[in-house]
Amino acid sequence: MWLTQDKQLSVILDMWERSHTKKWGYSMDLTIKEIALRAGVSKSTVSRVISGKGYTSLEVRDKVLQLIEELQYKPNAVARAMVSQRTHNIGVLIYRQHHPIASHPFYGKILDAILMTAAKLNYSVFVTTDHDMSLRSADFMMEKRVDGLILISRLQQNVIDYIANFGVPYVMVNGSTDVDGVMHIVNQDEEGGRMVAEYLTDVGHRQIFVIAGPQTHRSHNLRLKGFKNYMSEMGYTILTSSILQASTSTFGEGYELMRTHWEQFRAVGFTALFATNDMIALGAMKFMLEQSIRIPEQVAVVGFDDIDFAAMFSPSLTTVRVNTEEMGTQAFSLLDKLIRQEANIENPKQLVPRLIVRQSTQ
Repeated sequence: MWLTQDKQLSVILDMWERSHTKKWGYSMDLTIKEIALRAGVSKSTVSRVISGKGYTSLEVRDKVLQLIEELQYKPNAVARAMVSQRTHNIGVLIYRQHHPIASHPFYGKILDAILMTAAKLNYSVFVTTDHDMSLRSADFMMEKRVDGLILISRLQQNVIDYIANFGVPYVMVNGSTDVDGVMHIVNQDEEGGRMVAEYLTDVGHRQIFVIAGPQTHRSHNLRLKGFKNYMSEMGYTILTSSILQASTSTFGEGYELMRTHWEQFRAVGFTALFATNDMIALGAMKFMLEQSIRIPEQVAVVGFDDIDFAAMFSPSLTTVRVNTEEMGTQAFSLLDKLIRQEANIENPKQLVPRLIVRQSTQ
């Protein structure tokens, strides 16, 4: 006998609840039948409200939901998944070669926004980090039967291909791929780099030192590209020796690169420093402050990202703000649409950066 999805859900829920009543001698939760009786509707109607599938009037839906909330009814998630083929679990994979990862001031803000949005849409979230970009993390998520994935930071092609083979929808955040049809949530990083170059030259700087993060990462590459393009278009000379390429994007490497190139920095007479993220900039600033350099009187400093530490540091750091909260919110909302297979989903527009001027340049 063929059963509708609503009837299947009712049957499965009833079976689960009866088994628990038999096992413990009483019902752990109010049954779906009792909810229906109190609401004056059928069990199928309650099932439709719980599953979110099928039509119910707004009045009936509100009445059932109010009873569910008042009576603290918790339908079995496994039973719902058996019927709908959805678990309401999503996975977040953060790929980053160097620690910190989940606690990173940039990626942590994105993750916080994802978790908040997930809670509003009644999803559970599995989070894992991977510093060597293996396939292990993807396997973990598939074992959890996630409905979709959010992939954060730079990913190698083999990882993307591996995930795509499972047919699970996914969204990339602060990363990119050449695979057609992949949804990206990214910042206008090239424009941000141009903003820095324009600002520093407008306030009179011509000898600008640059510490750029890993150029294999989309953000660092585009930020440097935007900076260099603006300088070239305006006719300002950029010496090859004035750009350092860091292997990481950490506070420690910012400090160490400034220390090892300090004599060159002083000899050339650089009056400004641009780092393609705030952590590098703050590391370089710490070294210069230890050398009794007055910032910004002797050297102006600009970072990128506007992490919390940028405002907390003394002097506070001029930087380009990336709306990390919006990144996380957009990523989850977009993934939810992909999971529900909405029609005509458009790739979101890149987020617009904003220059935040603070003490390190004025």
